[in-house]
Amino acid sequence: MRRVVVSLLFIAAVVGVPAVAWADVTAFWGFSPTVATRPSRGFGFGLSLLVVGFEIEYGNTAEDLTKAAPSVTTGMINGIVQTPTSTQLYLTAGGGFYRERVGALQETNFGTNIGGGAKIGIAGPLRLRLDYRVFRLRGTPVQQTSQRFYAGVNFSF
Repeated sequence: MRRVVVSLLFIAAVVGVPAVAWADVTAFWGFSPTVATRPSRGFGFGLSLLVVGFEIEYGNTAEDLTKAAPSVTTGMINGIVQTPTSTQLYLTAGGGFYRERVGALQETNFGTNIGGGAKIGIAGPLRLRLDYRVFRLRGTPVQQTSQRFYAGVNFSF
């Protein structure tokens, strides 16, 4: 009986070890092709277990008055599902606030986003991050759906 108890405790200790958590930060630069192509930039902080995690992200897309393309500032909290491989493919979805401005018009409201991408190892904890997002903006924005493509520098720790 004692061997069984010791064996079960040993198995529980080996199998029951909590998954390692990883954090990462990303600085990104890209563009939004919605209405007119204009630059976008921002940063994010993520925390994940092996396959699932979350991210807090801030992004800003510039205004182009000549084409009546609004600036869009977002602050989103996203859930992430990713592959547990050295090159991580991921899908993300979430929501948060946005502020859209074009000329004197301004709208601040809630928005959602969905997207995906890849985190590709470069050296050690340094990775290249490629991402595509589609934003759905509530309220009465000039553009209810917005897209963003970006490349970023990602550092995991």
